[in-house]
Amino acid sequence: MMVNMIPIGEKVQDMTAKAYFPSDDSIKEIRIPSKNGRWSILTFYPGDFTFVCATDIEAFMSIKSQFDSNGADLYAISTDSVFSHKGWAQTSPRVKKSTIPMIEDFTKKITSSFGFINESSGASRRGVVILDPDGRIQYMSVFNDGLGKDAEHIFNAFMGLKQLHDTPAKDGHMCAIPANWKAGSKTLDIDIVKDIGKL
Repeated sequence: MMVNMIPIGEKVQDMTAKAYFPSDDSIKEIRIPSKNGRWSILTFYPGDFTFVCATDIEAFMSIKSQFDSNGADLYAISTDSVFSHKGWAQTSPRVKKSTIPMIEDFTKKITSSFGFINESSGASRRGVVILDPDGRIQYMSVFNDGLGKDAEHIFNAFMGLKQLHDTPAKDGHMCAIPANWKAGSKTLDIDIVKDIGKL
């Protein structure tokens, strides 16, 4: 059972944590949400040295440059320590290719705050949270631990949310992202009175 999930649109409280940075083999303290004016993509996973989790990291790493160039920072989070993160990043054939910072949540404070704790195992569930530059939750998903993440879908969701964030709707209108939308495609500019029943 998931508890205490933060509602979509709500601003998250500031949290600090240690993170392992594979790009320069360092451990630094970071803040969530970041204060750098960028989006934050938080990819939660059950644990280091596991099989599906390594494919998650690999999938996100394959399109990390697209997140980077569109103003989003990727972070991987589990309830492991930064030292476990470092060991995994330096030994796993998939993870050792990654430059995604790996956040320590040994106390489970961050995972619990999003309602992602697996009560039966004590580890994080597999899930994703997208925070906008104001630190508000715009996307949250959690699913079966055996199901690897669809990084392309999450990128499209981020780009759709970014479009909504950066394109305020005119009075009497609603900007919306249709189903199966792909980054770069047209969005919907809906007149909330005149367009009723047209879609």
